[in-house]
Amino acid sequence: MAKLSPYRALSPEKRLALVTHKITSSREARALYVQRLITRKAGGFRAVTIQSWPVEQLAREVVRSRAESAEDELDLLHLLYVQLEPAIQTTFLDAAGVAHENGNIADELEVPYADAAGVERGVAAVRAHHGDDGEHYLRTLARYSRPAWPGIETLVDEG
Repeated sequence: MAKLSPYRALSPEKRLALVTHKITSSREARALYVQRLITRKAGGFRAVTIQSWPVEQLAREVVRSRAESAEDELDLLHLLYVQLEPAIQTTFLDAAGVAHENGNIADELEVPYADAAGVERGVAAVRAHHGDDGEHYLRTLARYSRPAWPGIETLVDEG
């Protein structure tokens, strides 16, 4: 069986909440998802019908039909860990010694953000304070941000 991406490893409820938030906060995201569903002929619905759906119904169909692209998945994980629930990222960055503001790393910082010892401290802190959600966060970093976090691939099982 193929490994699930970190996004697909989230519960359907969590994915639904993320897609709902994205559609609610971005007209562009709504238009993009509507277009994808139309292209996929989701449920046999006509374009005009899909365009008129309320946010909740649209989000449910996006998640049900897996209309999120790999790029969307990364954006939705960023939304989760940086904007909506930054506590885990904040724990990691504090322990790794990386300057940030509520989990947001300054744009002027260059990769790698920390040395291997800092990454090891960050991983240990996340594991000590955040349980399964923390492990998911660490797998996300190991999958998408290896150059930024030296040695993370040796500390985290990608599941």
